[in-house]
Amino acid sequence: MTRNLTFALLCLVAATLPAAEPNGPVITTGTILEQMTDLAQLARWPQPAYRTIQFSSFDRRSTTSESPGWFSNADGFGREPIPGFQKVLREPRDGQPGLFLLAEVNGPGAIVRGWTAGMAGVLRVYLDPGANGDGTLIWEGPAADFLARRTAHYVGKAGCDLDTKNAISQEDADYLPIPFARGLRVTWEGKLDELHFYHLQVRLYPAGTEVRTFDSQKDLKDFEQQLRAAAAGLLAASSGCDVPRVELQGAIEPGRSWTWSPTEKGSGAVRELKLRLQADALDAALRGCLLRISCDGSQRPQVEAPVGDFFASGPGVNPYSSLPFSVDPDGTMTCRWVMPFEKSLRLEIVNYTSAAVRLAGSIQVSPWQWDERSLYFRAKWRADHDLLADSRAIDLPYTVTIGKGVFVGCAAMIMNPSGVPTAGGNWWGEGDEKFVVDGETVPSTFGTGSEDYFNYSWSRSNLFSHPYCGQPLDSGPDTSGYVSNHRFQIPDSIPFEKSWAAILELWSHNRTPGLSYARIAYLYARPGAIDDHRALMPSDLKIPQLPKREPKAAGGATGARFLFPEQLQPVVTAGRIEPAACPLATQLKVTQWQAEKGAQLKFTLPVEEGGNNAIHLVALHRPDGAVVRVLVDGKPLPGGEGGQFSLRSAFAPRILNVNLPAIELTAGPHEVALECVEAGVVGLDYLWVKRE
Repeated sequence: MTRNLTFALLCLVAATLPAAEPNGPVITTGTILEQMTDLAQLARWPQPAYRTIQFSSFDRRSTTSESPGWFSNADGFGREPIPGFQKVLREPRDGQPGLFLLAEVNGPGAIVRGWTAGMAGVLRVYLDPGANGDGTLIWEGPAADFLARRTAHYVGKAGCDLDTKNAISQEDADYLPIPFARGLRVTWEGKLDELHFYHLQVRLYPAGTEVRTFDSQKDLKDFEQQLRAAAAGLLAASSGCDVPRVELQGAIEPGRSWTWSPTEKGSGAVRELKLRLQADALDAALRGCLLRISCDGSQRPQVEAPVGDFFASGPGVNPYSSLPFSVDPDGTMTCRWVMPFEKSLRLEIVNYTSAAVRLAGSIQVSPWQWDERSLYFRAKWRADHDLLADSRAIDLPYTVTIGKGVFVGCAAMIMNPSGVPTAGGNWWGEGDEKFVVDGETVPSTFGTGSEDYFNYSWSRSNLFSHPYCGQPLDSGPDTSGYVSNHRFQIPDSIPFEKSWAAILELWSHNRTPGLSYARIAYLYARPGAIDDHRALMPSDLKIPQLPKREPKAAGGATGARFLFPEQLQPVVTAGRIEPAACPLATQLKVTQWQAEKGAQLKFTLPVEEGGNNAIHLVALHRPDGAVVRVLVDGKPLPGGEGGQFSLRSAFAPRILNVNLPAIELTAGPHEVALECVEAGVVGLDYLWVKRE
């Protein structure tokens, strides 16, 4: 596919939209802000029936699924074989930046999401361009500031005293809507050898839709009330429903099921569903108990997923808060997706584990006027275990659906048994998202990397939680172990008239046998839609265990030397030191020390080659972990928080790198001591030393 074909395809998408209904509502910045917290509007076919497309820096050698360049990955790093833009407007010459067309739309629409992992240069955004000009210039400045931080700019410009970080801006994405009545034109002036990663998601409204074009001087003043309500609603999500909650409870024996249906017949909609399982082996119960939700007597449930994974944080209890879901530390899981039904509803939980499970929770069901625009909520989970992940990418389907509906997000649950201790080398998600609408041959959403789709960048291992995206689980080190990512597409939902396919590439930095990739897609669809979901079997509902593995000197650990604690014969001045089982550790055990304040764990570290050496501890972090400082030859090392390193995690245990600053060490033995500053548990997996 050439650049011109990409551009032509997007123009064709806009041209084939149906005409707007007369006297429809006026689309404004304010109306889209209201939709950002309105989950109920997703449960009806949108009016007007917009399309959503994504302009991005994906590798232009990727054309069709059977072309040689389908998995090409030069998508914003710089010096791509084909510039990742719609057109080259001015070739770069003599070291001067070039000018490139990033996006162009003819007709009414709205920018609904921007994202970047880094983009220098100057971005110019024009609204309502005419035949003889570029239109109204609303942005001329740093590209990254518009794509990822425009809300702060425009809020400040309007003089609003409002912090929208973590609400309308989330990680490396920004959701401030920018509507336009007649068109959009975005150009980038920059150097092709510098980073230029970008996503720009745009709604395309039918011709004739009345849209009030964004006014950078007035809109956030005129719609300040909607802006404040959106920010508040995103950060304090609730069902917004005042109907009474019905209590749900029961005991589910192995191999048995629990069911619930409303006592009143007729149409309605679930507004909130809370579930909490109690079991001796809770993680196994959350994966091994299957949730099914069936509307109107369907023999194929519209929802089929393990209880824990349905809430997008599995495996286990990993607390987070978003607009449609939240998970509390006590294991209470809340769903706020609106689930309409015309005549009947049936909830079922089947216990496929070998032990009894207790269920507690509640449900809110409100009246619903079922009509030709009403949509069923659908969530289907699947898992592929024992995959061979490597640099030869493969496409993993999340869902393929035939029918009419709206895609609203997905979540991935990964078990990555890499032995590389750094994200550079153990990253599983180099692959792109590819969303195909209504039989397109070229995806109208083509991304630049899995973490980019989930709104962050550069395979970061930190935990985060936002209204539309999160990483509630990353057991480590870095991006190995168990990882859970999710993104919910609310203002950037993607309607489809006939068919929908959501695919993410699996592409790993290094060859990694035994990887497990579970995922769930969330969408709404009209009755009669069919999909490629295979009914889940008990054998699917397992948590794959991390195998024993050896640390691997690759990626960011290239050239490293690895040492296990037992090789170093550690001694302690107080407390106990002993091996302890740890399913996250490379050898499935750690050297554990119950540390008392002031006590030290000491060992002799052999340095083979003198020079600047960095010492890294791969250590267990858990809620009762210790706080330590590290001394080498009696001298404390800087770093951490004032020279102190916390081995505590907020909730679930994690195995993480404790990265110490590089220091000059002579060849030979050196004493390393961990001194306890605050009492707790110290669990060492291994050390790695790298000459810098």
